[in-house]
Amino acid sequence: MTYLPNSNRYQNMEYRRCGNSGLMLPALSLGLWHNFGAIDSIENARNILHTAFDNGITHFDLANNYGPPAGSAESTFGELFKQDFKPFRDELLISTKAGWPMWDGPYGDFGSKKHLIASLDQSLKRMDLDYVDIFYHHRPDPNTPMEETMAALDLIVRQGKALYVGVSSYSPAETQKAFTILKELGTPCVIHQPKYSMLERSVEDGLLDVLELNGIGGIAFSPLAQGLLTNKYLNGIPENSRATAHRGNGAIEEDAITPENISKVKKLNEMALERGQTLAQMALAWVMKDKRISSVIIGASKPEQVIDSVGCLKNTSFTTDELKAINQILI
Repeated sequence: MTYLPNSNRYQNMEYRRCGNSGLMLPALSLGLWHNFGAIDSIENARNILHTAFDNGITHFDLANNYGPPAGSAESTFGELFKQDFKPFRDELLISTKAGWPMWDGPYGDFGSKKHLIASLDQSLKRMDLDYVDIFYHHRPDPNTPMEETMAALDLIVRQGKALYVGVSSYSPAETQKAFTILKELGTPCVIHQPKYSMLERSVEDGLLDVLELNGIGGIAFSPLAQGLLTNKYLNGIPENSRATAHRGNGAIEEDAITPENISKVKKLNEMALERGQTLAQMALAWVMKDKRISSVIIGASKPEQVIDSVGCLKNTSFTTDELKAINQILI
């Protein structure tokens, strides 16, 4: 059956400018880090993607190593893109990344020109795309000169394989250096993807200031702390949770589910209920309250979680007292 997206899909989504660029991002983006691998149900993946696009989520965020196994999330997306989304290519932002271990040997990892060019070529084949909208260097490389890594990103844009480029998990100083090099090359760094949530606030120690100074958009990953900032773990670790499944693929580890964290989460949940939100909705709204964050990346194991996340847009403002109370909980 031909997929026909919701004709009202743009009415309830907020779109934010990505830094100083012309790119507009949906306030919520869909990450394919989990639940889109070869081990997962492709029908469930299809339903999640349909639900996201039907609700105005136009940005699908991938990486070469997402799965498991590595590469399979891109392959799954490529299959579903070909079947359902090809007519809507120009309405979609599709991003991918390279920089974590992907294949054997000295060229399958980090930030050499050899790795980045080869990895993106592989990604485009898996997704059956001519280009991606955003291509990231996924993490800093301590051994490759940053000039080489940034020159590769510049070349990728000039080759037409990506429209925009960015970095992920760079420190404030590394981000500034990457921005400066790319600016000199004539290809702007338009976006940075850091980990940011109520329980992971290191971006507030200088990175957000660098983004603002240089007009770089911020897009937060793991805004729900791999599910800890949901009602899932309020009463311990449930069966079939991310804490017990997909171990070693970035899923939440059991040692993150400490009594201290659970106590914080329970107090935050009470605040969310007072605001008329789920804990997940409040946690997402809290991250996106900062205008330097252009979008937050949500994950989903079922379509209903996408709908719940989109519901955060009904209340994204916080009073001064609420912010103080949240900070008291998080100390």
